[in-house]
Amino acid sequence: MTSAARPVLVVAERLDASADMVMDELNKRDVPVLRFDVAEFPQQLTLTASHAPTEWGWTGMLDDGRRTARLEDVRAVYWRRPGRPVIADAVPEPYATWAKNQAEAALLNVFAALPGARWINNPHHDRVAAHKPQQLVVATRCGLRVPRSLITNDPDAARDFAKQVSGPLICKPVLGGRLPVDEGRQLMVATHYVDPAAFDHSIRTTAHYFQEAIEKAYEVRLVAVADKVFGGTLHTSSKKARTDWRTDYEYIAYGTVDVPEDVATAVRRFLAYYGIVFGSFDFAVTPAGEWVFFENNPAGTWAWVENRTGLPIAAAHADHLRGACE
Repeated sequence: MTSAARPVLVVAERLDASADMVMDELNKRDVPVLRFDVAEFPQQLTLTASHAPTEWGWTGMLDDGRRTARLEDVRAVYWRRPGRPVIADAVPEPYATWAKNQAEAALLNVFAALPGARWINNPHHDRVAAHKPQQLVVATRCGLRVPRSLITNDPDAARDFAKQVSGPLICKPVLGGRLPVDEGRQLMVATHYVDPAAFDHSIRTTAHYFQEAIEKAYEVRLVAVADKVFGGTLHTSSKKARTDWRTDYEYIAYGTVDVPEDVATAVRRFLAYYGIVFGSFDFAVTPAGEWVFFENNPAGTWAWVENRTGLPIAAAHADHLRGACE
């Protein structure tokens, strides 16, 4: 098969703007694409993979009923927040849960064993790269400034930390995600300011993630794709948005900024440490112009950055995925 005919697998939910944009760019480059959601396996998607002792990788077929891809010809995999396998209702518990885990492991681990295929990002690496406490250590080692931080369930330790900082404090989740409320509604646990005078025994109910509040001139969603970095700025004009811009989108003005070379170099080191090529990094830029790293989401959103700024992020994805054979 010629290089031009080798497909990219796009693994994403059907309603995913980032996947749509990358597919458009791949189509412009005449790169064949097979897109599917893990939720379609095993009921609508068929996987047949085999391996012989003399072969370098798995061979076989992936078929969604409309298009097929030979596993040995896959040039790259764009793994973009897919769903989980959906098992037929006829399978009772506990076998349905077992079958779901089997199906998910089969797809992921066969794809991970494809020789020469590029990834954005291999989810095995994503899981490790998403751990926020470790991110602060890695970011520091890579040359980035990070906020002073404390994770504790001890009220006395929290009070001591507040005295050391001697300034505003915020509290944020260690693990991101949303809480189901009722009737399908979900609650986002946002970053919020805390008053040390109110610290009491309730801190013992779980782990709390405290940080010094960083004074911000503006914030940056830095999107990294391989060796390229894109800086999308967020200038906030409400207290809610300044605390956590996800809570007040109406009071955000968007723009772009050139990423300083020392920050770009540190970000590339950060990606290399985790063995990933993509990340959505959150930074604050202080009034003095210093960049402060908050966290990286290795499967973070970025379509809104391109849509509001014109930064060619989807094109960078497509170039990396296509480049496996070029």
